[in-house]
Parts: sequence; structure tokens; C-alpha cells
Amino acid sequence: MLPTFSRREWLSRTGCGFGAMALAGLAAQESRAAAPVMNPLAPKAGHHPARAKRVIFLFMQGGVSHVDSYDYKPVLDKEDGKQIKFDDARVIANTGMRGSTQRVMKPLWKFAPRGQTGKWASDLFPAVNEVIDDLCFVHSMRTEGVAHGPATLFLHCGSTNFVRPSMGSWVLYGLGSENANLPGFVSIAPSAGNGGARNYGNAFIPAIYQGTPVGRAGAPASEATIRNLVPGLSPTAAEEHFNLLRELNAEQLKQRPGDAELEAVAASYELAWRMQKNAPDVMDISKETKETHKLYGIGAKETDNFGKQCLMARRLSEAGVRFVQVTYGDNSANPAWDQHSNLPKHGDHARAVDRPIAGLLMDLKRRGLLEDTIVWWGGEFGRTPYAEKNGTGRDHNPGGFTVWLAGGGFKPGLSFGATDEFGAQAVTDKVHMHDLHATILHQLGLDHEKLTFKYAGRDFRLTDVHGHVVKELLG
Repeated sequence: MLPTFSRREWLSRTGCGFGAMALAGLAAQESRAAAPVMNPLAPKAGHHPARAKRVIFLFMQGGVSHVDSYDYKPVLDKEDGKQIKFDDARVIANTGMRGSTQRVMKPLWKFAPRGQTGKWASDLFPAVNEVIDDLCFVHSMRTEGVAHGPATLFLHCGSTNFVRPSMGSWVLYGLGSENANLPGFVSIAPSAGNGGARNYGNAFIPAIYQGTPVGRAGAPASEATIRNLVPGLSPTAAEEHFNLLRELNAEQLKQRPGDAELEAVAASYELAWRMQKNAPDVMDISKETKETHKLYGIGAKETDNFGKQCLMARRLSEAGVRFVQVTYGDNSANPAWDQHSNLPKHGDHARAVDRPIAGLLMDLKRRGLLEDTIVWWGGEFGRTPYAEKNGTGRDHNPGGFTVWLAGGGFKPGLSFGATDEFGAQAVTDKVHMHDLHATILHQLGLDHEKLTFKYAGRDFRLTDVHGHVVKELLG
């Protein structure tokens, strides 16, 4: 319990002692993306006119098999069971040997032309197939890292091992937030493994730009809340406590001008106060109609959890959150889509996400939000077109895989790039993960070569090694 000093007495007594110690302790705590005292999160103009305002990233953790979903390779049925030499990424990483012999495995789901565009897709995602004409496919993706940890970090941060800011943090740093009462970057159900908090972290850019985690991977959507959002005090006591902290913070900021970490801590308390009054309402999906709940598969056993998370993502995006990531995964060493020996398990995961994803796309479109919202779907890599160790699953494949994008000025109905006849390696119009990063940033009005932050004597960027905008994807 605090002593009964006046605020002025508190400020005079704590200016160089307790207040400094308290703020040092606060600075050591985990800060969240916030609207700062000087408001560096105010909306900013990009480098050029934008086609999109926000991003919803649907992260399929573990790696969906592209040759069982969207990358149709008839030769796999023809050559099923045959032993053929491939340049396997894991074998090369472990032994340096190329041309290892592998057993070809046909897709487990039937392919057919879908939609008015006649896009060949399997029946793994039947609900998404209903809106397939709205999707822009990239079939020639390549990335770095053959293991989940490095590849997941590269997907989110543009680096396999060095600590770098996440893409959501870069976007928030470049554009600011559209809602001063909510975090500008939210990660729904993030995994604690394979990079953990680094996948929504700020690294060396100011802490004000880091993501706010909501829930955790594999947990019920009912637990998808912002930690410590509800104060443990009465409204009057909470307001008095906050006002005192505000004055203490202001006093310390006067004594340490330009201290970015201290400013971020003070700003996080400012935002937390506003969030207590606004975030619960935005995250309350019970306010949606029964028809909307049904659209997302909420109430159905298989789709309820991910459906709630996707609906929450739409509500956050609609309310002005700049970057929302929804992870379908878990905290295990072999997360969700990682079927090394049990590929039929893909069917269970597809049933859990298919209807919610289709519902999200339909809902955004009917609300007029899809035009300026980028929906990005994909994993950290794809999977091999052959059986792992001649078994019943597929190994990781960073050399050629598929992602899709919708809205935000991406060409609907486009299939860009290609893997070889087996789906093993990207061969035509190759798109590196940094190219995808650069292209999404471009649609948001950001030039990936100009979006930089000076640290340790040089300018860093998300696409730090290379990257170019893939203009063929843009409408």
C-alpha cells in the first residue's frame, strides 16, 4: 500500500530515487506496441501511394504440402512409388550430397479445376475453393532454412538467426497506427517455439513497435485475451493510480530526454489505459450476428477455435490495427502442419481452418474491406513431393512451395511462377521470401529499400540481403 503523500510530495521524493528505480523496473518488463507520449505511432504517409492499409497474415505453422493442395503435378500420380533422384534440402544440409534417391508419393487429395478461372486445386480446402477466384497464387516461393526455427524466423524477420525486427514491427514503424486506442500490431495465438516472441518482436527498433500477443498457440480461443488488460482495482482507484504513474513518468522523461526505452515504457502505460476502455469491446465477438458466426464456422466443433480467431482478426483490422497475425499451430517440436510420417493428418488441420478462412475472405469482401486489406496465407516452407524415408509423410521443402494473397491490389485469379514437374524446386519466375516481403510493403506504400533503421553503425531493413517487388502480382 502506498504511503499517503500528495502527488507533489511523491514527485519530490521520487525524482531521483524510488521513481527512477520503479521506471527501471518497468523498463525491464515486456513492453507492448503502444501509442506513445509523443505519439510516434500517429498515422504516417508512406513512400508512395498505397493500395492497402493493413495486413492479416494467416500463418500455417509447420508447412502445408503444396503438392497436396494448390500445386498440381500430374506426374506424381504417374510416377507414384518409383525411386527417383532429387536434391533434398535436408540431405544436402546434413551431408552435402546431391541427387539422393527418394520414393515419389502421389497427392492424397484429388485435384480438379475450380472456380471460373479453372484453377487446379485439390479438395483439401473445399470452402476456400469457393472463393478461389479472389486469390493470387505464388507457386515459386523459396526461402532460407530447412528447419522450422530458422525458416520461421526468416518468414517473420527476414533472417534465419540474427535478432531482427519482425515484419509487423517494420510495418508499424513505417506507417504508424490508425487507432490510438489499440495496439498497431497484434499476434493472435503465437507459438512459444521456433523463434517465439522474436516473431512479433521489435529487436533493435524502438520497443513501441513490438507486437502485442493475444492468447497462445493451441489454446482455446476463449483464452485469446490481452494479458493484464483488466485492472485489479476499482475504476476510481485505477484512474488515480494511472494519473500518478503518468506524472512520475513525465518527471523521469524530463530528466532523461530522448531515452527511447523509457519513452516506450511510459507510452505502453498510456496505451494500456486507453485499451482498458476500448479493447474489450473490439475483441468481443459475441456482438456479431448468428449468421456471421456461422460464416466463420463458430459453434461447429472442428472450426470453432480458429473461426473465433479469424473473426477477432477481422474486428481488430476493421478497428484500425495495422498488422494482425493469426497462427494455426502449437508449441510442439513438430508444429501442426508438420506431417513427417502421417500426411493424412493434413485433412484434420484443413477441416479446422478451411471454413474460417473462407468466411474471413467473404466477410472482408462484403464489408468492402478486402480492397485495402492484404490477406496473406502460407507457412514457413512447403513439403517434398516424395515420401520421407520411404514412409507415409513428407519432409520440409524450402526450395519450392506455394503461398496465396488476396485483396490489397493483388491480382485475383492469378497463378504466378512454377516449380519443376514434380514440385520439388522453384524453376520459373522464382520468388524469394524477401521478394514477397518487398511486394507486400510496396502495396502498403512502403519502399523496402527506404524503410530502414540505423543500428550498430549501419542501416538495416527487413529485406536486408536482397529483394525486389514482384510487379506481376499487382493489379
